[in-house]
Amino acid sequence: MRHRKSGRKLGRNASHRDAMFRNMVTSLFESEKIQTTDAKAKELRRVAERLITLGKRNAPSLVEAAAEADRARLTANRVAAVRQAGRVVRSREVLQKLFSDLAERYQARPGGYTRIMRLGRRLGDGAEMVIIELLPDGLVEVAPAGESVSA
Repeated sequence: MRHRKSGRKLGRNASHRDAMFRNMVTSLFESEKIQTTDAKAKELRRVAERLITLGKRNAPSLVEAAAEADRARLTANRVAAVRQAGRVVRSREVLQKLFSDLAERYQARPGGYTRIMRLGRRLGDGAEMVIIELLPDGLVEVAPAGESVSA
């Protein structure tokens, strides 16, 4: 029984799974859109959103806006966060993009940085194929059920 076990195994051992998600999250941040299976996309979303949140908490604008007394502490926290994300994102260019562009883009957004769009089934084995992509700029207000948004 798999009670209280989170995550999918995806038919791989742990090291293969970790390497696959490192490659996939690097590709997602680099091109901002990738095509994969539904199960892999749902697991990839967990990894990608944690990394974006880590980058968002240590964005350059927050360090620059801090008072002089807090700046040294925030800089040290930023270095630690970059190293922590570097264990997953192996490309230096993508890591810089994560902590500058993506962190600033999603600064006002509370969460939910990715979108999964279904494409249909793959011909070979019938696996559900999807496109997972990073959301564009801006915070979209969602109205509760039954109410309309007036602009």
